[in-house]
Amino acid sequence: MITTTLARSTLALALGTACLIAQASTGTSTNTLNVDVSHIASQGLLGASGNTVLSLNLGANTQINSLDWDVTLQAFAPSWLSELQVTLSSSDSSSAVSLAPGFGVDQAGSQHFSGHIDLTEQGLNFSVGTDGVLRLEFSERSADGLSPDGLWQSGRLSLGLAPAVPEPASYGLMALGLLAVGAATRRRR
Repeated sequence: MITTTLARSTLALALGTACLIAQASTGTSTNTLNVDVSHIASQGLLGASGNTVLSLNLGANTQINSLDWDVTLQAFAPSWLSELQVTLSSSDSSSAVSLAPGFGVDQAGSQHFSGHIDLTEQGLNFSVGTDGVLRLEFSERSADGLSPDGLWQSGRLSLGLAPAVPEPASYGLMALGLLAVGAATRRRR
């Protein structure tokens, strides 16, 4: 009875590992990360010291494939809604994408914006570095001396993420683990 249970456990482990390997190798696994952006001010130009920066640890080499937004922005005159932006980048800023939800709305005030962009289709998808950190910097596109220029009153950003595919060495370690479990099962029989 114990041998049969152990053999079934080994088989279940082997099948589970095979499924994980198949999923990782196809690259079809996509996750969504929702980021609440309520009450974040847009201060100065990109890179200014007073800007709000969120740092999110996504895991090494995670790829950013899409971006959805559902936000309400408020621009203080003389700033315009079109000037408020958020820039997504790797921690070393080697890869970056900027989003201005109110692009084209050249007026002050408050307004709701929503949308979606498939970064892969646009050739804008990118991966965070080996440290796994994604930076979101809230800024303005035009300097006018006002601080803050505007406010992300409410809403969220949704990021489509694809985890990094394991390296071949990881598959080798998984195979060694399965062989060790199989050998232990044979010894017990």
